[in-house]
Amino acid sequence: MDDFSQSGETIDQTLRELERINALLGGNYVSTGGVAKLLNGQAAKEYHIADLGCGGGDMMMYLSKWGEGNGYNLKFSGIDANSAIVDFAEENTNTFQNIKYYPLNIFSPEFKSLNPDIFHCSLFAHHFTEEELVPLLRQLLNQSNLGLVINDLHRHIISYYFTKWIIRTFSKSSMVRYDSVVSIQRSFKRNEIEVILKKAGITNYFLKWKWAFRWQLVIYK
Repeated sequence: MDDFSQSGETIDQTLRELERINALLGGNYVSTGGVAKLLNGQAAKEYHIADLGCGGGDMMMYLSKWGEGNGYNLKFSGIDANSAIVDFAEENTNTFQNIKYYPLNIFSPEFKSLNPDIFHCSLFAHHFTEEELVPLLRQLLNQSNLGLVINDLHRHIISYYFTKWIIRTFSKSSMVRYDSVVSIQRSFKRNEIEVILKKAGITNYFLKWKWAFRWQLVIYK
C-alpha cells in the first residue's frame, strides 16, 4: 500500500477486503470513541474531519453515520497520495455528500494548507518511522483546531499470528496477505508511542489499549 503507483483490480480488491476485516475485528469503534472524546462538551455544530490514508472511505462512512446518530453534523476530507485509491473511494462513498477527496501527499505544501477540526488516522501512523512521526504529529496538531485521533495496531506475537490466520482464512488479495503481517511488524508497543509523544513535546493526550490489539490515541489541542 506504500506504492503510490498501484492501481486497478489489485487496489480495488485490497480496499474491499480491508473494509470487511476492519469491521470484523472491531477497529471502527476505536475511531468513533476517539472522536467522541475530542468532541465531548463541544457545541453540536458542523465539524470538519480530515481522514489521512483514507483508503476506500469506509471509516468516513462509519464516522458519518455515528455523527448523525449522535447529533453532530460532520463533513470529511479523505486524503490519500494514491489517485487510484481516491478514484475507488469516490465511487465507494458516492451516496455521502459530506465526503470529499483530495489526492495529496501529506508532506506537500498543499496538504499543509488544510485546517480541519480533527485529523483522523486509522492504520496510518505505522507507515512512518519515529523520525518522521515526531515532526508530523507536531505539524498535524498545529494544523488542527481540536486535535488528532489515531487508531493503530499493537505489535504483539498473539496479534501477529492471529492476523496471519485471519488473513490466510479470508483473503484472496496478495497485497492484503503481505501488508497485514508487515503492518503488525511496523506497529507499536505502548512505550514506543510514549517516546514518540515525548520527543514531539506532546503531553495532553489519552492512550488506551483496545480489542483487537489496537491503540486508541487521542491528542488534544
